[in-house]
Amino acid sequence: MKPRPRKRFGQHFLGPAWADRVVEAIAPQPSDRFLEIGAGPGVLTSRLAPRVSHLTAIEVDRDLAAALQQQSFPNVEVVTGDILAIDPRPIVGGNPLRIAGNLPYNISSPILFRLFDWARDFPQISDATLMVQQEFADRLSGAAGTKDYGVLTIFTALSADVRRLFDLPPGAFRPAPKVRSSLVRLTFRPAPVQLASGEIFTQVVRSVFTQRRKTLANAARTVAEDHGATAVAALSAAGIDPGRRPEALTLEEFARLANVLSRDGSRD
Repeated sequence: MKPRPRKRFGQHFLGPAWADRVVEAIAPQPSDRFLEIGAGPGVLTSRLAPRVSHLTAIEVDRDLAAALQQQSFPNVEVVTGDILAIDPRPIVGGNPLRIAGNLPYNISSPILFRLFDWARDFPQISDATLMVQQEFADRLSGAAGTKDYGVLTIFTALSADVRRLFDLPPGAFRPAPKVRSSLVRLTFRPAPVQLASGEIFTQVVRSVFTQRRKTLANAARTVAEDHGATAVAALSAAGIDPGRRPEALTLEEFARLANVLSRDGSRD
């Protein structure tokens, strides 16, 4: 009996032919260790397991996790739990680790930010190949000044290089979602900018993008005042025109602004 996708978990099961294509794009090597997010009924698990040294399969659905355990792959460890809540340390270990998964569309963003945290804390995590909604993939590498450019773009650029591998039609999944999907690879690397405070950088990016249609003089007012500065003064010190709009700022410029506010706050 085929497992039935559960709406509350955002489940859309990948078809076998598309799973073959996904695994070929992942290009697993015999020495690789993998973490699979959302293993579901095991369509990727069964294809990855014979080609890698070890695979940890995370699945929040207890019934699907139990079914996976019954498949008895000798090199697969099934973990029943929520990827947003599990402790990564026992999984990551000390050796290189790769990640793969078909992310539920409704929690793709929290999962990705979780992976960014993991990659920062555990440099042995090399990359993640993920199926996401096509519009989400657009936002991962959106160009400055476009509608796709925003908080997700900035934090992705801070943590990883993005490569879009291919798109998948709704019919690649059961049940078919109402949107197209994309397979993307994130290759994790050190941040390309120096940050005096990661916390203040996060505050600046999130605060400014909530008012992306305003000029920076207005959009950055609250976060600047929170750190004892005026927006115009902080922007000028960072070499940024206060008349520009948030969606035009590059990662490097956001970093400069955050670093100025970090220095201003340290003088209080």
